[in-house]
Amino acid sequence: MSEIYDIGYRHYDGPRLGRGYSTRALTLHSLRGIFGLGRPARSKIMPFSLATIMLVPAIVNIALMALLRRSEIPYSGYAVIMQAVVAIFLASQAPTVVAPDLRYRVLPLYLSRPVAINEYVGAKVAAMTASVFLLIAVPLTLMYVSELVIDLPGPPATGEYAGSMTMALVLALLLSAFGLALASFTPRRGLGVASVITVYLLSFAAVPVIYGTLASTGNESQAAWAWLINPFWLVDSVQSWVFGTPPHSIEGDYPNGPASAAILVVLICAGLAALALRYRKAAAR
Repeated sequence: MSEIYDIGYRHYDGPRLGRGYSTRALTLHSLRGIFGLGRPARSKIMPFSLATIMLVPAIVNIALMALLRRSEIPYSGYAVIMQAVVAIFLASQAPTVVAPDLRYRVLPLYLSRPVAINEYVGAKVAAMTASVFLLIAVPLTLMYVSELVIDLPGPPATGEYAGSMTMALVLALLLSAFGLALASFTPRRGLGVASVITVYLLSFAAVPVIYGTLASTGNESQAAWAWLINPFWLVDSVQSWVFGTPPHSIEGDYPNGPASAAILVVLICAGLAALALRYRKAAAR
């Protein structure tokens, strides 16, 4: 014979932390997932391996500082030099931020709580931006602290370091907006990885082809615009204009700075808008 137990029902009377807390919790959860924290050991292999590779040039440069009393790697050019590693990190980790929620269709569960689409997207972008920024900022900071400790001749390159950190944040936002937008169009992690890395390779390979074609016909001024196809050189062109750092393109020239900055802003807004539209469509299903 079955029995019915009256366990009662009581309303929650505790503190309500609000939508801001929910968004911060989602951001922290996503950031932990990017680095595989709280997940199986195999999830940590890729992000921490790439983070270690990012540190290698900085460690070598620190050794050269101690031996030769000069720095061989500029702060402003570190992200450009290591762009392949950053792109692989973005391609491998961006799908882990967006794919599971789409694959298991749990987005309506998030939205049933006090979290709107814009807050959900903002939390995901903030987590990915923070992870890419840390990937670039840690070796830069390590080099700067080592420069102060070793006490190289002349004043420390504080201005260049501060500028490179600022542009690292801008680069991280640009990459995250587009990386997450590309990865969000498929719930399959493998396809997300392939789509992000393919777009990066196309942007990297197209630059010398377009530049060489235009330069060979005498259109040097038009050829300089080819560098802006690649996000790393695009941000470097803005950095060169804003902070006066030397350009790190192969040919050493960029178009005028205000135009590069305008393109950068438009691309960031376009990436964020595409990501928001994608999730609005997914939430409506």
